[in-house]
Amino acid sequence: MSRQFVIELDNRPGELAHIARALAARGVEIRHISTAGAGDCACAFVNTTDPAGMRIVLDGLGHKYIEGSPVLVELDDVPGAFAGVAARLDEAGVKIYGSLIVGHKPGKVEIAFSVDDEAKARAILGITDQVGVND
Repeated sequence: MSRQFVIELDNRPGELAHIARALAARGVEIRHISTAGAGDCACAFVNTTDPAGMRIVLDGLGHKYIEGSPVLVELDDVPGAFAGVAARLDEAGVKIYGSLIVGHKPGKVEIAFSVDDEAKARAILGITDQVGVND
């Protein structure tokens, strides 16, 4: 099963390359990745099918992270669709740790959310048969 990790990083040159090299050395496949940074802080949003290997690398490097099962949502590819999902999760008290576009189809976009309460998010969004991204 695919797992997603939101990883805290220092926003400095080479930080992401250091993690990527360590994951490669351990044979951990990165399925999807997105990064962001502002000022001194950064984060990486990573999906992998080797959560045990990912944990070993991140713990060994001393990085803080949040791990969970991706909440995959298919939306109409129109302005405001993402805002609607974010608002529904907010109104339900579900904290979004990160989001990652993992696919496109004609008129649709697939987004994997990392949240603090996966079961509640799936219930709010009417997702009943999901097991993970790209299983």
